[in-house]
Order: sequence, then C-alpha cells, then structure tokens
Amino acid sequence: MPPKRKSTDGAAGSSKKARSAVDHAPAAALASAVLAGRDTYPIPEDDADVRALLVQLSQYAKYLEGQVDAGTNASGSGGVVSVRQKTQEELEDAAEKVRKAAQSGIKKQMKWRPSCKSNSAKWTYDGICPDPAVFGVLMGLDGPPKFKQKKFTKDEFQDLIGRCEGSAMYNTLYITGDHVNVRWSDTGEFKFSGTYGISY
Repeated sequence: MPPKRKSTDGAAGSSKKARSAVDHAPAAALASAVLAGRDTYPIPEDDADVRALLVQLSQYAKYLEGQVDAGTNASGSGGVVSVRQKTQEELEDAAEKVRKAAQSGIKKQMKWRPSCKSNSAKWTYDGICPDPAVFGVLMGLDGPPKFKQKKFTKDEFQDLIGRCEGSAMYNTLYITGDHVNVRWSDTGEFKFSGTYGISY
C-alpha cells in the first residue's frame, strides 16, 4: 500500500493569505511616478533592479486584475465573491500616498522658464488611483468622482494636495491662474494641469 501523501491544504491556504496580504502601495506609487515622468523617470542601470521593478509592477497588475474579476463576479448572477469595502481610515491612508506623490511630481516640474515671468508656464501631472473611493477622498468629495473633468480653484486644489512651490533664479515659483484642471477616467488614470509663475 503506497504511503499517504501529506496534505498541502494548510500550506496552500497560508500561501494564499500571504499573497493577499502584500502591500501594493509602493507599486501604486511607482506606477504614479513613472506616469508623472514618462520621459524622465530614471531607469536603474543594474539588470536585477530593473527586473525587480518589472516584477513589482506585474504583481500589482495581477492584483488589479483580481480586483476587477472579483467585482464582476460579485455583481454577476450567482456570484459568491465580494470585495471588502475599505474603512475610512484605509481610504484616507491610500489618498495620502497619492497626494504626496502628486505634490512631489508637481513641484519637480516647477522649474524656471521665460514664461514664468508672465505666470503662464504649464505643468501637468499624470497619476493612477485604481480605487474611485480613494480618489474621492483625495479630492474632498462625498464619494467616488461623478465627473470626467472639473475645475478646482487654485486655493481649493492646494488645500487638498498641499502647497506646491518651486524656486529658481532667486524667485519662488507658485501655481498661478484662477483654477487647476482635474481629469478623471474610470480606468483609474487621472490628470492635474495648470500654470505656474512668479506671482501667487
């Protein structure tokens, strides 16, 4: 009689738990940083570092696919999978990570250009926020965004994202103009755009 094989159910269960407990915030921040600096994001010289970044982004992509599939199954007939709603604290923590990445990305773009004298230098920040509820918290909304594009006053925007200032040629650079444009896509991509210059 052949010996009984050891059950691997426990190991598989703990493995699944470990995978589901992975913190994807660094990968989300990485994706935002890459989108913000499409042409300038520094690429590591070491192949192992490049491979690690690709693995991190790939794991994040698979995680997002799983979230989408789970949402589809939960809403379909006979589906038994449900997506746990984030607590308000979790939403605020996630929004804070996106906020910091956005503020940093905007500041990096605020460099001296001749158009700064007329307060018309342009800046644009592209980011990604897969959870609409998190973006709603980020933008001070009562829930997920219901707009594709919206204008926030300069002060409203900086109350939400934080003060964005740069410095060059003995001048402090500020966000200028009456408003900042905010675009949102159902795919989770968003864009902030506006102008900056030497006058607040």
